[in-house]
Amino acid sequence: MQNGIHPKYQTVIFLDASVGYKFLSGSTKTSSELMEWEDGNTYPVIRVDSSSASHPFFTGKLKNAEIGGRVDKFKQRLQHKK
Repeated sequence: MQNGIHPKYQTVIFLDASVGYKFLSGSTKTSSELMEWEDGNTYPVIRVDSSSASHPFFTGKLKNAEIGGRVDKFKQRLQHKK
């Protein structure tokens, strides 16, 4: 690896503030906000909009927004004409 061209890889805390879920991972992203982790060390905090704890796909609260699509509407119109 060449020196000086790669971003610094560090351990950070990803925080989903909507549900208070946080996890420790590595990233090249940095932040000026710091937080103490369970191991007693202080790490930068990266705030995220959604995580597996709050996303509807992972929580099982995903709702099917489509209640009869174009194909169903076409079939209904076709049956009315017969």
